[in-house]
Amino acid sequence: MSEIEIFQKLKEVINEEAALRIAQVITEAIGFYEKMATKDDIKELRDVLHELAEAQRRTEEKVADLAEAQKKTEQRLSTLEEKMAELADAQRRTEERVNELAEAQRRTEERVNQLAEAQRKTEQRLATLEEKMAELADAQRRTEERVNELAEAQRKTEQRLSTLEEKMAELADAQRRTEERVNELAEAQRKTEGAILELTKGLRALRKEFGGFSRTMSYAFENEAFRHLPLVLSEKYNIKIEKKFIRQEIGGKEINIFAKAQKDGKEIYIIGESKLRLEEKEYHQILSDLEEKEEAVREEYGDVEIIKILVTHYAKKGFLKKAEGENLIIVQSFEW
Repeated sequence: MSEIEIFQKLKEVINEEAALRIAQVITEAIGFYEKMATKDDIKELRDVLHELAEAQRRTEEKVADLAEAQKKTEQRLSTLEEKMAELADAQRRTEERVNELAEAQRRTEERVNQLAEAQRKTEQRLATLEEKMAELADAQRRTEERVNELAEAQRKTEQRLSTLEEKMAELADAQRRTEERVNELAEAQRKTEGAILELTKGLRALRKEFGGFSRTMSYAFENEAFRHLPLVLSEKYNIKIEKKFIRQEIGGKEINIFAKAQKDGKEIYIIGESKLRLEEKEYHQILSDLEEKEEAVREEYGDVEIIKILVTHYAKKGFLKKAEGENLIIVQSFEW
């Protein structure tokens, strides 16, 4: 059989390039065997080469089947590629495996080329050629095993894709429920904020009203003190008020109780404050305020004698104890 005849037969089952290469190898091998080998040897070699061609055809059929399966996989992956990065990674691994298969096929072809080159260069390499053929057959077996493994991996990939589609549907449903719950919470938060805003407005109005009420009570208590203090100071402390008590601003300081008076024939000034209740914790602040106002009066009227008074409804024992020894008169409302 000529090289052309061999090529025509091989082309029916494998691609033209591979068919041409194998036809050349077969022709050279037949030529060599016709010179050196018996008819049985030649027949054995032809059988081996025929088996190799048949194995090559089966490999290409499986690769074609695998390519078709891969095309279907890519079509399914295209619908999920935006949803799952892992699916893209699985596709990448699949492509890498196909590339590995192509590389294995390329190495197989390289080995066939090496075998043809060795046959062409020397006739003494017949034994080596037979070994190479055995290696090629073993490599082909491993290739078929690898193709089977790849087909199994492809099946598992499709199963994983189905599972992934189900999980994606579940995740989408869970996401929808979460968004509905978030919307409900956002609406509740909006209502809560509105209620807090209304409550804040009410508290501000209440503070404003209470502040006005507190000032009214304070002024009423001071007015009451203005009427009763002259008698209390006269009977208890021998202090005579020259004029009625007034509220006065001196040196930028507001003095709620202010008057000129006489004590033991000597002119004095009275400055004071009214507090509804005197707490021990407020002692230092109250005393400091009185001292600042005393300094303002001295700057206005010179080095005059000043008596400080505090008028209150009730003074706690701790406050009274701290005030002992100070130039400070404390008058409680029950004293008038």
